[in-house]
Amino acid sequence: MRYLVTGGAGFIGSNLCEHLLHNGHEVVCMDNFATGRMENIQSFITCKNFTLIVADIRNLCDCKRAMDGVDVVFQQAALGSVTRSIEDPVTTNAVNIEGFLNVLMAARDTKVKRVVYAASSSAYGDSTALPKIEEQIGKPISPYAVTKLVDELYAHVFRLNYGLDTIGLRYFNVFGRRQYPNGPYTAVIPKFTMQLMAHVPPVIHGDGTNSRDFTYIDNVIQMNELAASTTNPEAIGQVFNTAAGERTDLNMLVNVIKRYLSSYDPDISRVEVRYGTNRQGDIQHSLASIEKAHHLLNYEPSHTLESGLKETVEWYWKTMHNGSRHLMGNHNE
Repeated sequence: MRYLVTGGAGFIGSNLCEHLLHNGHEVVCMDNFATGRMENIQSFITCKNFTLIVADIRNLCDCKRAMDGVDVVFQQAALGSVTRSIEDPVTTNAVNIEGFLNVLMAARDTKVKRVVYAASSSAYGDSTALPKIEEQIGKPISPYAVTKLVDELYAHVFRLNYGLDTIGLRYFNVFGRRQYPNGPYTAVIPKFTMQLMAHVPPVIHGDGTNSRDFTYIDNVIQMNELAASTTNPEAIGQVFNTAAGERTDLNMLVNVIKRYLSSYDPDISRVEVRYGTNRQGDIQHSLASIEKAHHLLNYEPSHTLESGLKETVEWYWKTMHNGSRHLMGNHNE
């Protein structure tokens, strides 16, 4: 198969590219490096089945060029972060909605078989129901959430009007190797891990009881692969929670990270945690139902939070102590 991964130099995209290459497929990576990193694809950039196209999904012609001869598109390109979207809703809208529309248009015009796209658990908005069930959402509470919900609507419309196969994956707090730990919009797991390794007290926004369904990268890769290959007609045009199906509060999260890191450096167990104010646009709790994905895609998460964290902490420790550029410098991812 020949796949296009938009945002293929990002955290999730690069892991997906690597997995597809490992399984013998041809991979086209399209990235403008606004948040993607060359270091993420360095280990396989010379692979004969890998093609890098430096381009932006906001350019329709670039999207069409990248899709030449492609069977399936994995649409991972987006500007993440609720905080960033509140600070700059215009750019978030341009990338996440206008860019996504270009991807759909190009896929339709180049006769791509299927688009598997990154949706978001932020679509559940102000709904307090737990667990989160795909057909029951609230109103979005951030510009980022609005953009990801609009993407789902556009995918539905293209399926309805043009017969384009689409499947959306609502990601729940993905973590794992290659997730960039520096910068203003860094996710909590890489941020806490790096702070603890430096013996810097991590800061939890709120009292630490906020909870999330933290989802290891290998579970996300599995869901993308299942969505791309499924022949179940009931799955086409659907949106699926992509998660572990377990809820962890931030206090517990920090303690687990400290426990794993302490096996490398016992002093880390004595680093204290600090608490700050809640962040604007954050939801209190999140937990996914994965029943629909199990039923229609045969999804079974390969990793729990703890098994994923153990591998993640090991990767950060080894990468940091090998002096890798993966963790150096400033970046917006």
